[in-house]
Amino acid sequence: MTTDTTTKTPEAAAVPPSGPALEKKRATHGHRRLLTRRDRITLGLMAGVPTILHVALVWVTALASIFLAFTTWDGIGFDSIKWVGLENFKQLFSDNPQFWPAVQHNVIWFAVLILIPTPFGLFLAVQLDKRIRFSRVYQTAFFLPVVISMACIGFVWQLVYNPDTGLINSIIGANKPGHYIDWIGDPHLNLWAVLIAASWRHTGYMMILYLAGLKSVDPSLREASALDGANEWQTFKSVIFPTLRPTNTVVLVVTIIEALRAFDLVFVFNKGAQGTELLSILVTNNIIGESSRIGYGSAIAVVLLVISLAVIIPYLIATFRKERRA
Repeated sequence: MTTDTTTKTPEAAAVPPSGPALEKKRATHGHRRLLTRRDRITLGLMAGVPTILHVALVWVTALASIFLAFTTWDGIGFDSIKWVGLENFKQLFSDNPQFWPAVQHNVIWFAVLILIPTPFGLFLAVQLDKRIRFSRVYQTAFFLPVVISMACIGFVWQLVYNPDTGLINSIIGANKPGHYIDWIGDPHLNLWAVLIAASWRHTGYMMILYLAGLKSVDPSLREASALDGANEWQTFKSVIFPTLRPTNTVVLVVTIIEALRAFDLVFVFNKGAQGTELLSILVTNNIIGESSRIGYGSAIAVVLLVISLAVIIPYLIATFRKERRA
């Protein structure tokens, strides 16, 4: 009778076992290596801190503004908050002489931005899309005002509009005594002066948006239009511009938001007085001004919020519908 005895060598004993046990061991080891305690703390801080700040600075303040819009509060102690219902809104719509001019100025702001710098930005985008020489230099030059803060733009244009040493008055000879043109102090001129500065910045913004839209146009459409004998204007009007419909939607929404949140430029110019009243300026003056009417200022902020949501919500609904169809 013969008995076979298998002797395991050290090499064979060193070979790790195979099978489900090995895969489970590797998965457990890899999970522990990827999600250590330090990694979990880091991920928690990276996701938690921005979330907390966003909720605290955006959602909590927005909800607090909606609540305070129905109260009166001078900002000193929470026990001084008194519920007044719709009284702030009644006073706002009927007794405030600055409210409706501010609404009118916001509408004018939107109309000017959509009629002047937006078409000009489209024109610049079409020209730069032709890959002319030094196109990158031109893009940088036109987009530079967008990068600069609105406060800095306000200070720059204050120098341009200065009655004594300003560029405009120096060119047209209106910097002499008795011939001054006060571009900032004159209530018939200051709103349009501010809008010129805002349009200067908005043009570069629109140029970049339309340039991105033009880059996504299928080149075969241009080629087919050329084969059909269409000239450059006919190609743009009948072929290129219809394909920019998504970009036009974005441009419209962005322009409306820019018109509603206009604040920095006007505040730097003359703090929104003497013909440059805006809803955002009224909110600031009532909440942190000398009167400190926080409830009344919150009511104006709620009106501004409702107007903004009336524009943003349809845009979001249309965007989500397109994503579902895709």
